[in-house]
Amino acid sequence: MTEKPGSEPIADVPKSVSRRNFIKGVITSGVAVSSASYLFRASTFVQGQQLAGERLITLNVNGQQRRVDVMKQETLATTLRYKLGLTGTKLGCDRAECGSCTVLIDDIPYYSCSVLTHTVRGRKVMTIEGLASADGTLHPVQQGVIDEQGFQCAFCMSGFIMTAVGYLKTNPTPTRQQLAQGVSGCLCRCQDYDKILTALMRGAENMRRSNLG
Repeated sequence: MTEKPGSEPIADVPKSVSRRNFIKGVITSGVAVSSASYLFRASTFVQGQQLAGERLITLNVNGQQRRVDVMKQETLATTLRYKLGLTGTKLGCDRAECGSCTVLIDDIPYYSCSVLTHTVRGRKVMTIEGLASADGTLHPVQQGVIDEQGFQCAFCMSGFIMTAVGYLKTNPTPTRQQLAQGVSGCLCRCQDYDKILTALMRGAENMRRSNLG
């Protein structure tokens, strides 16, 4: 056990688990707790809302056609997390202020907590889980965040990454100030903006290199 002065004892982290591997897992999927618990909650959530007006629709999510029952007033964030199990999309403020739930819809960043699910039928939705390639190679922005370890708790990082990816599609060679403005719709509760911006700039550089390759 490891104990800090004035705090409760905390368990030692096994030496076999490196910080880099832990970070890679968080940035790849955004999952901080067991997805099984979310899926259990999803089944409860669905059973509790079998109300009039629910419809079975098809969504294009991360390049796959997904059939899902959706209430007319249901937000995309709710559908992604609790019905499709894509928990990398975080719910922070749930009022379009913090950016943690950001996803790409037709390559444009949106707060998924303020988008109704039924309005994205026929459009392409991408979440943090869909950025890596089929062989497991991380997206250049994801890799940049890992290389720079540009965060603390990482709760906000999926939103920052998705916003940066969308912004870099329109401006692949931003200055630091331009990129800061481009991702300004995301908030970090740890207030570690300088490290985040450095990591995203590294990601932008990675994207340019991959395009040249």
